[in-house]
Amino acid sequence: MLKNYSVLTKLAVLSLLILCSVLISLPASAGTQLWDFEKNAEGWKVANGTWAVKDGVYKLSRGAEAEHSLVGKADWDDYTIEAKIRIDEHHWAGLAFRATSEMEYYVYYFNVPDNKTELWRHKAGAWTTRDNLDQIPAVGGVKIKNGEWIDMKVEVEGDTFKLYINDEFQKENSDSVYKTGQVGVWAWDTAASFDDFTVYGDNIEDTLAVDPNRKLTTTWGRLKELR
Repeated sequence: MLKNYSVLTKLAVLSLLILCSVLISLPASAGTQLWDFEKNAEGWKVANGTWAVKDGVYKLSRGAEAEHSLVGKADWDDYTIEAKIRIDEHHWAGLAFRATSEMEYYVYYFNVPDNKTELWRHKAGAWTTRDNLDQIPAVGGVKIKNGEWIDMKVEVEGDTFKLYINDEFQKENSDSVYKTGQVGVWAWDTAASFDDFTVYGDNIEDTLAVDPNRKLTTTWGRLKELR
């Protein structure tokens, strides 16, 4: 009886060691951060432009060129960003990513008049100093219109960017100038609204489950809609 018990104990310990080994060898799960802008834009830093949280969205008043607001950490590298965007007045708004400074970043944005999206690389010198990387006519039956909420998503991995509108894949591009950086929202001489801004990736700290004041049911519901 004691011999059988000893064998069972050894097997249990061996199983536990194997389980721990497997868990340690698994990659860290991706973290997610989401801003629903129900109360404020905590953590966001305005680079330029007039930004405010109003009626549960992050709003930009129409002003000058390349107005944007950033959030996150400088060492974020590979991640996916998503947001709902509504162009309230004029024509151009979108998402900034891999921002190494307020002037150095990529931006993927809507172009309403031409029903297309554009990808640019901003660089030091002035708010408007930039290089055009691509002009992308909308595919998948997507219609870009003023006054309508549109989902935009950018998947960033290494030097590759995959671009989406309303879950419709638009194009894959690549550029190797900026390797890491913050994320944000952006517009050019345009009034725009942004909501449910989400970023997730392997080296992003998860904040959804640790804030007891966050409305998790609503947040997770919106996150599922975005994904």
